[in-house]
Amino acid sequence: MELIDETLLNRVTQEAKESPRLRKNYNFHKELEAPSQRLLNAVEPGTVLPIHRHPQTSETYIVLRGRVRVLIYDDDRNIVQDVVLSPQSGRYGGHIPAGQWHTIEVLESGSVIFECKDGPYIPVTPENTLL
Repeated sequence: MELIDETLLNRVTQEAKESPRLRKNYNFHKELEAPSQRLLNAVEPGTVLPIHRHPQTSETYIVLRGRVRVLIYDDDRNIVQDVVLSPQSGRYGGHIPAGQWHTIEVLESGSVIFECKDGPYIPVTPENTLL
């Protein structure tokens, strides 16, 4: 069993802090073509996640530690939902349907999210990003 513990979260968080993107994935799936994408995403304040959507898959977030703001948008770029997730608040995560515009804003250093989505991994394309 691969343990998800404080040691792993601290290691991935340190890698995120050292990354120019201020985030770091730790994949549990062994290949990008895997039909189930399961990963930790360590994110730091200041990381830039453009408003985007995944037309082929839904996405589930569970915040293991820290605090993130999830913003959901309509096709006209209007915010339709704005939720802060954190274990301390009792709002642990959320499920984003396929095709839904969304982004996150990191509110606390050391934040780590567990993410699940269907594979294979498909990079977000320009038509699926709102700039």
